[in-house]
Amino acid sequence: MIKFLDQIRQNGINGELISEIIAEHKTDHDRMKKLYDRYQAEPEGVPILQRKAIDYEDFETGRIKRIDHKVNNKLNNSFDSDIADTKVGYLFGHPIAYEVDDKMKSGNVSKIQQLIEDFSLRNHVPDEDSEWGKMATICGYGARLAYVDKEGKERIKNIDPWEVVFLTDGNIHEPEYALRYYETYNGQQKAEFYDEKYIHFYSTKDSSAFTFVEKKPHMFKGCPLFGLANNKELKGDQEKVLSLIDAYDRTLSDASNEIEQYRLAYLVLKGLGADDETLEKLKETGILELLEKDDDVRYLTKDINDAIIENHLNRLEGNILRFAKSVNFTDESFGGNVSGVAMKYKLMALENKSITMERKMTAALRYQFKILFSAWGTKGKVSEDDYLKVWFGFKRNLPANILEEAQITGSLKGQVSEETRLSLLSFVDDVQYELDKMQEEQDEYTQHLSPLDGGSDDSEDKSSQGGEPDDEESE
Repeated sequence: MIKFLDQIRQNGINGELISEIIAEHKTDHDRMKKLYDRYQAEPEGVPILQRKAIDYEDFETGRIKRIDHKVNNKLNNSFDSDIADTKVGYLFGHPIAYEVDDKMKSGNVSKIQQLIEDFSLRNHVPDEDSEWGKMATICGYGARLAYVDKEGKERIKNIDPWEVVFLTDGNIHEPEYALRYYETYNGQQKAEFYDEKYIHFYSTKDSSAFTFVEKKPHMFKGCPLFGLANNKELKGDQEKVLSLIDAYDRTLSDASNEIEQYRLAYLVLKGLGADDETLEKLKETGILELLEKDDDVRYLTKDINDAIIENHLNRLEGNILRFAKSVNFTDESFGGNVSGVAMKYKLMALENKSITMERKMTAALRYQFKILFSAWGTKGKVSEDDYLKVWFGFKRNLPANILEEAQITGSLKGQVSEETRLSLLSFVDDVQYELDKMQEEQDEYTQHLSPLDGGSDDSEDKSSQGGEPDDEESE
């Protein structure tokens, strides 16, 4: 898409150029849409669900007719969705914590912190962040749009990535231009082109060509439609192992076919010349009379080597999880009281993959707040550069050994800052909130304490007023 940048910079955007960009993006559009259809287990996205029965050459010999080809089980083993859900649950199971490094506080909460908390509540940010990360994991990148609603509030929403094209010579989390295109319910094509100041609206209307409709300011300083990359290559987590998943589906489906065909086995009558009347009687009674010594009745079946099938499936599953850098939490090796270090070794591949996503998301979120703070700065609520004070905390979602965590954090008291110490506790999602609550409790407790020197003053006063005179004074 870089080749379109110079044209847009020199001549601006137009309907013809939008059509060229969409045509260039079609390959990626189809790829991402198919990946998401596969995640949803839609028939058009899963190859095994589209498989047709093998059409063997028809043949008939007397009363014998081939029927085993009529069995066509289509079993979808959705490893691709499990790979995505495992990563999303591990990385975003605990909401991202938005911390503010701001010394200018009014009470216990800074003005910036309060602004971000209100924004998070209004936009359901934990859910939006999780879904954003999920789409990036599946399709290779996710898309998010910042906008101003009818009430004048800054909002965000996630956009389907196959509808978005980012035009940049850098990273997609900070694009120079962005294009969103989609089809309406009546088959009309619409496009929205975003630059650093305006939204350009285009529509096909009565023809196939895009025509200009209107231009509006989007109220931000910078392109408000930006992306979240899953990795530098913009590839989904499961794309490298799709052929292995397809092989697993075929093997298990074929094994199921063999088992079902077992009951469709041929009945072999050895030494018997059964006529139509005999066969009809057999169906009614299920009894055959064998008169000769060599007469025999048995089913003709195929031998199934289940050991080979089982080993093949196990090898495929192991390679799928290995190359996708995922784990199976239902595996027996995760049972019992596994130590923290042992658990980290088991999760190392998943953790390495999650670290890449964490860094990409940190960059995207920082750009998001740069955009939002540009609008808040225009309104005089904060400075535009205050977005640099916002930090993002990620916490892995794993079964917690609270006793072990308490012992570790207890031994660190006085050795590290309270903020660092509390961040090690898995059940503390918002460290700053916890510190503020601790300070409130301490202040409330202090208010109910009597002055330390109050008791000594009272005793001295009573002694001076009610004490007995010494001997010299009495005399």
